[in-house]
Amino acid sequence: MVGQRVRTRFAPSPTGYLHVGGLRTALYNYLFAKKLNGDFILRIEDTDRTRMVEGAQQNLIKALEWAGIVPDEGPGLGGDYGPYVQSERLAIYSKYCQQLLDDQHAYYCFATSEELEENRQLQLKQGLQPKYNRKWLPAEMGGSMPASEIQKKLDEGAPYVIRMKVPDYVSVWFEDMIRGPIEFDSATIDDQVLMKSDGFPTYHFASVIDDHLMECTHVIRGEEWLPSMPKHFLLYEFFGWEPPKVAHLPLLLNPDRSKLSKRQGDVAVEDYIRKGYSSDAIVNFVALLGWNEGDGSEQEVYSMEELINKFSLERVGKAGAVFNIDKLNWLEKQYIKNRPAEKLVEVVRPLLLAELAKRESLMPKELITSEEYLEKVVELMRERVGFEHEFVTFSPYFFFEPESYDEESVKKRWVAQTNDLLQEFSVELELIEEFSADTIEVKLKEFVAPKGLKPAVLIHPLRILASGVSFGPSLYHMLEVLGKETVLRRIRKGIEVITFPVS
Repeated sequence: MVGQRVRTRFAPSPTGYLHVGGLRTALYNYLFAKKLNGDFILRIEDTDRTRMVEGAQQNLIKALEWAGIVPDEGPGLGGDYGPYVQSERLAIYSKYCQQLLDDQHAYYCFATSEELEENRQLQLKQGLQPKYNRKWLPAEMGGSMPASEIQKKLDEGAPYVIRMKVPDYVSVWFEDMIRGPIEFDSATIDDQVLMKSDGFPTYHFASVIDDHLMECTHVIRGEEWLPSMPKHFLLYEFFGWEPPKVAHLPLLLNPDRSKLSKRQGDVAVEDYIRKGYSSDAIVNFVALLGWNEGDGSEQEVYSMEELINKFSLERVGKAGAVFNIDKLNWLEKQYIKNRPAEKLVEVVRPLLLAELAKRESLMPKELITSEEYLEKVVELMRERVGFEHEFVTFSPYFFFEPESYDEESVKKRWVAQTNDLLQEFSVELELIEEFSADTIEVKLKEFVAPKGLKPAVLIHPLRILASGVSFGPSLYHMLEVLGKETVLRRIRKGIEVITFPVS
């Protein structure tokens, strides 16, 4: 393996959504390979047919592409691209399983599920670790079952599985790139099933075969797979193959340090996509779940390119990483604050067009969907929104007429002379040639000063009529973006709707 091109893989099962832990595994494999100018492979491990979910494979691929994690190769490259799929490689696994049978590293087992459960319960009562009792281990392999009895079962077509024979009294040792040296006693290792009765391989068997044939140099996955490693390394030994280097990532934890689960919040990447999180923020957040740059760096916001350049397994910790939603929300805001306006417009425009398909706007469509107008809205609101979709949902008044006015604010801000003042001031606004924030502010202060009034007497009512709400960005800049025609129209409408005394 010395000098071999680095190759990593992400090998999910199509059993539903893409877990954020799965996204982190995929991301770390991708970053590790890209930093070393290697290849990243996607493999769908669908050998457990009972757990497959319709459409899950497509959803996995779509979520990875959304995150910018795209594999470098697949069996369909050059035509209909797709990942490697284990259910399409059954002949390969059968071939290698037969080799293990021939070399007496594997054997047929005809035990029924009832027999296995009975044996398991007996061992538990005896305080033993449940393991297969090797009833069907052939006599020539050190067991007690005659070859004739095994052949009889095969001739009868009895259902069977094929098990790996774990050597007695050996130590399985390997070096984990995150956790250091790890050793297992073979006495604790069960005779793992390699091929199931349905003719499909188990995860443990197929993944070893594929990792070797696909020339994976490194296997990076969650620590829940750590107990499986002795079985895998024994298979590499049986075949005479050099095993890949391995790294097991720490668990993801809830804030109470329990294992991250759906019971305490969303765990599917698709859930966060639906809520409006950007791929930049999600990828950045997931990268920091267990890894940090070190060397005193205080950087927290990273682009994918920076992550590729700075990522290393040496900086991945052993302890569980807490999933802090507040940190994710903070990161999302950082990206919105710093992303170029034109990039935000690319996201906002289709969201606005979708909303315009549902309801009409009195403002010209070509105006409010223009690059210039949307950039003004984005620059004014980027400090106030938490998600990109909120440029439309949080401040719809930039695109649609207010459908109502904040009742409590109207009661608080309207006095007997408010509508008259608004009517008079609208005449002044109409005379402004350059309708900018500065000229609007100057005009308003010049209007109220001779009357012995404070600017607030108009600022708050103007905001309510222009937007329908009592909060938002700078009033003067909001009016400038809305434009003179829209502002005057909304003032006239508001004066007709809101009368004093306010009921």
